[in-house]
Order: sequence, then structure tokens, then C-alpha cells
Amino acid sequence: MVLKNLKRFGVLSLILSFILFFSQSSTQSLWAAVGAPAQVLNYALSSEPPQLNAMKATDQQSFFVLGHVMEGLTRYGKNGEIVAGVAESWKISDQGATFQLRKNAKWADGKPVTAKDFIFSWQTAVDPKTASEYAFILYPVKNAEKINKGKLPPSELGVTAVGDHTLKVIFEKPCGYFLGLTAFATYYPVREDFFATKKDRYAANAEDLLSNGAYTLTKWVHGASLQMDKNPHYWNKAAVQIDRIDIPYITPDNNARFNFFKDRKVDVIDLGKDDLPKAQNEGFKMKSFSDGSVFFMEFNFRPGRITANKNLRKAIQSIFNPEEYVAKVISIPGTKPGKTLIPTWVRGVKDLFRKEYPALPHKTDFVQAKRYLTEALKELGLSKPPSLIWLTGDTPGAAREAEYFQNLFKVALGVDLKIDKQIFKQRLAKMTSGDFDIVSAGWGPDFADPMTFSELMTSWNENNRGKYKNDEYDRLVRAAQATSNPKVRMDSMAAAEKIVLEELPIVPTYERTIVFLHQAWVDGITRHVIGPDPDFTFAKVVK
Repeated sequence: MVLKNLKRFGVLSLILSFILFFSQSSTQSLWAAVGAPAQVLNYALSSEPPQLNAMKATDQQSFFVLGHVMEGLTRYGKNGEIVAGVAESWKISDQGATFQLRKNAKWADGKPVTAKDFIFSWQTAVDPKTASEYAFILYPVKNAEKINKGKLPPSELGVTAVGDHTLKVIFEKPCGYFLGLTAFATYYPVREDFFATKKDRYAANAEDLLSNGAYTLTKWVHGASLQMDKNPHYWNKAAVQIDRIDIPYITPDNNARFNFFKDRKVDVIDLGKDDLPKAQNEGFKMKSFSDGSVFFMEFNFRPGRITANKNLRKAIQSIFNPEEYVAKVISIPGTKPGKTLIPTWVRGVKDLFRKEYPALPHKTDFVQAKRYLTEALKELGLSKPPSLIWLTGDTPGAAREAEYFQNLFKVALGVDLKIDKQIFKQRLAKMTSGDFDIVSAGWGPDFADPMTFSELMTSWNENNRGKYKNDEYDRLVRAAQATSNPKVRMDSMAAAEKIVLEELPIVPTYERTIVFLHQAWVDGITRHVIGPDPDFTFAKVVK
């Protein structure tokens, strides 16, 4: 209506010129004048979120969106601490936990969030029919593992409702980090009546997802854009100042995202290697933080895959120099060479885990690598070095990494490395199905304990994409899970990690540091080591 009146007076073209000419800050003021939200934060994703069903999601892109539109019993605060979410208080012991839910916690349609919504979600996640790759994260709850393996019905899960606002949880074994788990996506609530109307379509589109978080997913053009608007029924809406998180671009192209930022079309970006000199030349103020993730090449142990041969894996490890790799391929300041499964930031008994349990030294040795390869060829019955399939993503960084290893394998071992480049969603699908010899992978922490990394290589963890299995490794991890004694737990996980570094189901490559930019008019962005990252929930536009 406003634009029609303006056109009548012959000034529409002038207004449109202003919109095109001015920066994002100016356009936001103009939009405010015509009734749209003034507090808009613009962002670009590197890939389409593959799965917004929290009971089945496994990846960072999906967790980013879910962390804004959903909320668990707890959540992560600005400094990475556990804070109250849907639960306003709780009591916890080695036997279990009781959570008191907020009576003003509501779904986006105004109906209350109840204890039954958590029970339904958790029971569905561990139901083997759901095929959740994250069902294991619910195993601390009584009977969860037995249910997930088909030995008990979902109704036997150790969680009950006492009225609408009290949730009681019985533990299978002590779990000192359980409050961190309740902030994780698999523990988010799902309302049964809404889910029943959607079934297999649940969370497939914006209208198929019912939110209880600070935002609701209002638009989703698959592969192109997303929009999240402030949830008027969120219990803590007064603390939420951004009215809309607009994601107008989804692209793996770092250069495109940099230009969006330069042209003020997006407010926050993470920088790739090639973006650093450009950002410096533009005079942009760069920030960095270590996001807690460890990256690695992961080998396939399925029947028929020659990467199940230990000497072949040891040959590959022996030609890898993590310091050289970080310098030549990653080239992001602060990035640490990968040496272990459990990264350097994780705490142990009283100090950092790595200080209490130092990593075994690794030496790059091309001569020894040839010896390992010779033994591998004999064991495999091969007369010449094999060809291997390297599964990776479609980003410029992934391509640079794949080409580095392709050249290294050929020069040092005579091994032909065939690069299988896939979009993010398809790469995840191929990882799950085992369609690779080696996959470039990584793992971000789900909670603040070494167990989030140790459990990754267990035989029951569906995120163990290579299907590595070692009975002693499994035993040690279960021993760590069966006690609340910190020393016993850490000793067991350290012993398990030594098995990984000897057996080599993975070869660690690096610990990630992220360098990022945000526009001067945006404040309050939280970068999380654990939890959705970046977190815009309590950010604001400060023009």
C-alpha cells in the first residue's frame, strides 16, 4: 500500500535507486519504514541442511538451523556454559535426573511444551524403525540401547512424565555430562500430534516443522535460501532482538560468500584460505576461534575394501606430514596439526587431557612407508599399488585437500587416488552406505567430555562410517561409561585412544580454527565450541 501511494506521486524510481545504492544498513532502515522487521541479520550457508528432523540430524548445517528453531531442556550460554532451556530447574544424581519444565514454554502455535513431548521424541529416536544415526547419544537413559537393538519396545525407555511439567529420567549408568546431552539436538522435544500429521514429511519443508525455539522456520527454498522469524510464543522472547535471520544464499563457493559480505548482502562469514589476503586488503577486522573440531581421513573396513589392510593404512600414515599439510593446504592461522582422536582443548581429570595423556609421537618416513606398502601388496595378493577412491565435498577447500593427497599418494606410494566429489548431502549418504575407500571427515564435539570423541570409533556408533570394530576398544569405552570416577574414566579413554592410533581406523589431519568477519552493525554473535555455531539467538543490530 505504501509503495502504491509513492508510485502515484512519481517517486518510486527514486526510492528504488536508494535501495540499490545504499548499504545493507540503509536498506534495513527503509524496510522498517514499510513495516518489515528492522532487526534483520543476513547470513549465507555453505550447503543445504540435509536433515531438520532433530531425531535424525547428524551434521553441522542442520544443527545450526535446529539450534535456532528448537530448544531442549538445557542450552548453551554465551560463554559455553550450560543454562536453562525448557527446563527451569533440575536435580541430578548417578541414578537419574528430574527436570521441572517452564509453564510458559510453548510451541510456535501457542500450545504448551510438555514432558510428554520429550518422551515421544526420545522414544522415537531410539526406535530402530527410525534408523537414527545418533540414537547412541541416548544410551545413558535406561534401556535405550536395548530398545535401539530391538530387544525392548520404545515404551520401556527410562523416562516418565509426572504431570505436564515434570520429567523423570532413569540412567542406565552414571552420566556426569548428561546436562550437556540434554542441550543436544537428538534430545529436543517433538509434539506427537503434529508429527502424526506429517509422518515421513516431518521437517521436510518449512510448514512441516513445528518449533519451540527462539525462531520459526518460515521459508525454505531447497538449495537456495532459508528464512527464520522470531517466535512470538518463545518463553524468552524479550531477550531476542533479531526479528529475522535471513539466509538468502546457499553456496559452497567461498569467493561468492566473501563478495556477498563485501557488498553488504550478508552480515557474517567464515573465511577460507584464499579469503584471508582479500580480507586484509579490504581492511576488514578478522576474528578467530578454535571450534573444537578434529578432522581426519577415515578408512573403510567393510568386506572387500582393501583399506581394511593395516599395512596399507600404516603406509598412508607414514607419508603424511600434518605440519606440512596444515601449512600448505589449510593455511588458517591457529589451525593445529592433527595427531590424535581426542583434541588438545578437551579436559581430563584435573588438567587438559593431552597434558595428562601426551600423544604418541608420529614420524613421517617415506622409506618405512614403502616397506609397509610392500607387505600390504603381499597380503592383498596385488602385484602393483592399488587405486583408491577418496570421497570428499564440493568446496574449494575440499578440492585443494583432495588434490594434495592425490599427488602425495602417487609420488610417495605409486597409488592412484580417484577423487569422488559430492555435494554435502550426497557425501553424507555415501559415507553412510560405505561407498568410499577413504573419506575426508571430521567430528565436532556434542558435549564437553572426551567421550564425545572416544565413542566415535565404537562398533555401535553409526557415525563410525568406516565400520571399524575392535572388541578391546569397545570394552574400554564401556568401562569409561560405567563409572563416574574421573581417573578411571580418563585412563580407559586414553587406553582406547592408543588402540586407534595403532590400528589407524583414522589418520588425524588437523584441529580447526575458524577466521570470520561480521559487519560493524551486528553485535552479540556467539561462537560455540559446543552447540549451534554461529549462534545468533541473542545478537542484535546496533545501527
